[in-house]
Amino acid sequence: MIPGETLLTGAPLQCPDCRQVPIMGVYESAAGFYIGSVCACGPYTRESPYYGDRKLAERDFERGEWLPR
Repeated sequence: MIPGETLLTGAPLQCPDCRQVPIMGVYESAAGFYIGSVCACGPYTRESPYYGDRKLAERDFERGEWLPR
């Protein structure tokens, strides 16, 4: 992982392009579901490994129990 690639490793707390504070949540990509953030520009960070099931990702997000990648 590249330093600054996630919020945990130092990504700016405000998107440098759209100046929006990214919104944390469970999102989907072609690789699966993940806990991360989005801003007005689109996906901003992926904070967790991929999940194969949305409900498991949502449960971990709600509990704050995901493993950082």
